[in-house]
Amino acid sequence: MAFTTADVVKLRKITGAGMMDCKNALTESDGDFDNALQIIREKGKLIANKRADRDASEGVALAKVSADKTTGAIIVLNCETDFVAKNESFIAFAEKILNLALDNNSATLEEVNALMLDGRTVAEQVTEQTGIIGEKTQLSYYSKINAESVAAYIHPGNKLATIVGFNKADVDPQVAKDIAMQITAMNPVSVDKESIPQETIDKELEIAKEKFRQEGKPEAMLDRIAQGALNKWFKEVALLHQTYVKDGKISIKEFLNQADKDLAVTKFDRYSLNA
Repeated sequence: MAFTTADVVKLRKITGAGMMDCKNALTESDGDFDNALQIIREKGKLIANKRADRDASEGVALAKVSADKTTGAIIVLNCETDFVAKNESFIAFAEKILNLALDNNSATLEEVNALMLDGRTVAEQVTEQTGIIGEKTQLSYYSKINAESVAAYIHPGNKLATIVGFNKADVDPQVAKDIAMQITAMNPVSVDKESIPQETIDKELEIAKEKFRQEGKPEAMLDRIAQGALNKWFKEVALLHQTYVKDGKISIKEFLNQADKDLAVTKFDRYSLNA
């Protein structure tokens, strides 16, 4: 069965595979388009198996909010090299998955992988990408938050993404962006010190006491000195207690109060590929 250039172009559009790969698949299938499509997909699975032990530490971290701004999500699609991570088609593929996850209000990575995308599951599509680009491709992370309003921020380069939820709708867009950028820059671990687990606080106190003990500080003073160190630590890791990076004279809590005394951050998530 003969095939035309239009068949090759169509196969390439559907699969994303190279022109020669599409031509070879059509030749191997004697022009049978469906068979050629299957050949391309099986090739992707074969290459994926061969590259399963490769380190896919590069990629993109993307964040987006839903149209009504009440849901935000982060997705991370990995590959092996920064060259592929910067490819427009790779980024577009990740964006397509993120949009699909938001549209379906997916809660977990497993749910995202099971979503149908162009007739196949996301997991199958990711595997096929390995065959198309020749590098291990992996959907490694997904998180979602819901709030009265959510803001998202992607740091230039697509290596660091943040989502943050607020207790009120219609938050000033600049205020929401500034909070998201604060989280991106300063990497807090909690909204405030009260939301840090007590076991984490106790561990931090013990670390501080041992540090000062090794420095020769009197045993009777260790509790007081360690408590001072803990308060300093809160200002580093708890968002509301951090110094606002755009104004070193106030905290994030004070910044929020200036914007709206009733405005509060409810939750956030941050993912860095360089961590």
